[in-house]
Amino acid sequence: MDKAQLKPFDAIRPFEPDELPAVYERLIGNDQFRAVAGHVFPGVPFDMLAAKMRSCATNIDFQKAFCYAFLKNLLAKASLGCDFDSSEIDLSHRHTFVSNHRDIVLDSALLDMLLVDNGSTTTCEIAIGDNLLSLPWVKDLVRINKSFIVERAVGMRQMLVSSKRLSEYMHLVVGTKHDNVWIAQREGRAKDSDDRTQESIIKMMAMGGEGSLVERIRSLHIVPLAISYEFDPCDFLKAREYQLRRDVEGWKKGPTDDIVSMQTGIMGYKGHIHYHAAQCIDAWLDTLDADMPKGEFFAAVARHIDEQIFSRYRLYPNNFVALDELSGTTEHAGCYTQHDKERFDAYIAGQLARIDIPCKDEQYLRERMLTMYANPARNQLSLCGTTNQ
Repeated sequence: MDKAQLKPFDAIRPFEPDELPAVYERLIGNDQFRAVAGHVFPGVPFDMLAAKMRSCATNIDFQKAFCYAFLKNLLAKASLGCDFDSSEIDLSHRHTFVSNHRDIVLDSALLDMLLVDNGSTTTCEIAIGDNLLSLPWVKDLVRINKSFIVERAVGMRQMLVSSKRLSEYMHLVVGTKHDNVWIAQREGRAKDSDDRTQESIIKMMAMGGEGSLVERIRSLHIVPLAISYEFDPCDFLKAREYQLRRDVEGWKKGPTDDIVSMQTGIMGYKGHIHYHAAQCIDAWLDTLDADMPKGEFFAAVARHIDEQIFSRYRLYPNNFVALDELSGTTEHAGCYTQHDKERFDAYIAGQLARIDIPCKDEQYLRERMLTMYANPARNQLSLCGTTNQ
């Protein structure tokens, strides 16, 4: 890749292969990184990890040597398996995967693993918010792992400049670097699992590239991606946040809250995990009125992505149990057994017990958690009244 083309993006882009050796040495010399590596790979001498790291000539070498093995081991312990339906796309082409967002780390990491498992010759460059990168060694690590930085802690004027640079970089990745991109459909996770694409994400994507709005969006080759976890390990943390925001005026997340969410999401039990890629939206874009006003265009693209994600979301018995318990009916009892219901109720009770806050509102917290599991079913049913199980 021509360094001159990359220069405008030096502050946000992943490291290039020729830059990796110096970054490896920074990490190897960092005490915090050494401690984390010892926890992630227990029983492996750090000198062996360092030697293996130094042998990785490219970012994908690093991903395969460290991330891939870690994820496979993690899934064996904390899930009932993870599968990927990519039948609607050609993995030899490059795409911008736009997905619903459940887990801070795993949503994109598992996609990379699944792309490798399904024969792709590359993984994804991953959009990650700078709010998660307060530690310099973490910033180094994610940039080795093909992440590019979304700058959020900037003023309004700088935000426009930052958004345009971000968009131009995404276009460079897909069009010139010939790599994939992953980006969440919204800033931050949907705490209630009501997965809606923010129009601002589409507007940002249209700031880069060339030609009309349709041509700019088409050149990113967007693929809506549905990510379905049977259990969300962070559900109790999200419910806790709901009550604190409700009860404590001006409450904001603390400096360690995202770290706790990352650790909980990675290590917690997830049950079954399903990824489903919808058709690339390029052909659909060609059906739109060329004279459609900008606002209507952005809304239409966001709505189309939502519908594609809703329709391909894999629903589990939990989702229907939650839907019925919220409505006080048994309308969807055919989608779950009594055992399914008892198991889910016991799970919710166990997660509620993990919430330790003043004036704990059990009824409200339970309603919040049930809503997280019911909303994917609501959204899928809103399309055509039928569901995927």
